[in-house]
Amino acid sequence: MQKELVVSRVFNAPLEHVWRVWTDPDLIMRWWGPDKFTCPYANIDFREGGKSVVCMRAPKDFGGQDIYSVWEYRKIEPMKNIEFIQNLADKNGNKMQPVQLGMPPDFPEDLRTVVTFKQLAKDKIEMTVTEYADFGQMSHFAKLGLEQSMDKMVAIFS
Repeated sequence: MQKELVVSRVFNAPLEHVWRVWTDPDLIMRWWGPDKFTCPYANIDFREGGKSVVCMRAPKDFGGQDIYSVWEYRKIEPMKNIEFIQNLADKNGNKMQPVQLGMPPDFPEDLRTVVTFKQLAKDKIEMTVTEYADFGQMSHFAKLGLEQSMDKMVAIFS
């Protein structure tokens, strides 16, 4: 099964603005989740050792449920990279087993995520998100969701 997903996008904005899509709760709520999903809640504790809790709400035709994730930050180099571990969680940010939340048995539990920023030109930034896990049967949906989320990020600056 696929062990890593890599998705890059180019942003026409200053690096400081692109960086904020990971640090500003209002911006995170504009992009977290694939198309038609919304993010009604983002509690961000952006620091090494910090934990952020974000909620992705499914559209009504997909059940309308809230799916919480916790991001535990391992390494932050301002304006360069962010490394964190993603897990499914309850609304308080307590890590949950994916099967407890109705996910398939091969749904990844600890999703190591690395975000890198590369200045291509003035106000032109390439952001790459790499997710490391054994994605199992969800690999296609995981990549599609990541691509759609990053497209929402790009749209913030359009």
